[in-house]
Amino acid sequence: MLPESNEIQSSASKRELLCQQWQLCLLAISFFTRIPVNMAVDVTAKMLNEASRYFALVGVLIGIISALAFYLSAMYLPTEIALLVAMASSVLLTGAFHEDGWADVWDGFGGGWSIENKLNIMKDSRLGTYGAAALFFILMIKYQTLLALIQQNMSNVNLINDGLSVLSILVLGHCLSRVLATSLIADMPYVSEDATSKVKPLAQALSNNSYLTLLATGTLILLITLSFSVIWKLVVILLLTRWCLKRWFMQQLGGYTGDCLGAAQQFSEVVIYISLLALTSASI
Repeated sequence: MLPESNEIQSSASKRELLCQQWQLCLLAISFFTRIPVNMAVDVTAKMLNEASRYFALVGVLIGIISALAFYLSAMYLPTEIALLVAMASSVLLTGAFHEDGWADVWDGFGGGWSIENKLNIMKDSRLGTYGAAALFFILMIKYQTLLALIQQNMSNVNLINDGLSVLSILVLGHCLSRVLATSLIADMPYVSEDATSKVKPLAQALSNNSYLTLLATGTLILLITLSFSVIWKLVVILLLTRWCLKRWFMQQLGGYTGDCLGAAQQFSEVVIYISLLALTSASI
């Protein structure tokens, strides 16, 4: 009876572990999107910190939904309009969560003269001149780059065809940008003193399991969508981007806030699209 008892306990433990990870995945979805999620347990700050391992997976989900919006729109509308629909769907899906962070960072860094002043400006819900200009330019650059990528033959980076290339591009952008942004938590101090900040529970260092899961998700997406000759170049570009963002945030604030993570996601997403366009245009 003892071996059977151990087997039952082992099976129960596996089910409990799977259930726990599923709840963390649902929590990550509810944190980053407006998708209604039914949580079976009470959410704690520790759970939210552990849910960070699935942030890249949420990016995959957002990329898939955005691509689906593009495909459905492209059946009846020109490519240019279909792309606008896809971009709008991602903004609606996330509640402009990251775009808000991007605008707040530029308002704070552009209009503030001390760390305290910058943080106060970033907490202000009103949109300033710096933020409005930064938001306009990043959305315009994102649109133009994506349009060029969609219109370009992607076969030289091992994307199967034009239809799948849209899915691959959007999944890459949304997934890898969240890997980069979340990774900043690992080696930067959290500087916001706002107790109501949505990101404050993430301020604790990522566990090894969370960090490895995050990186594994990004790596898997890279291997599925791109050839190795493009992967290593894109990884180098993203590492340089991460270094620049970290240095910028440290110089400006001495650490990061939730707005900084949103800004990092938006900037790195555009860097990914521009990098893919440059690499494929040059046929490297």
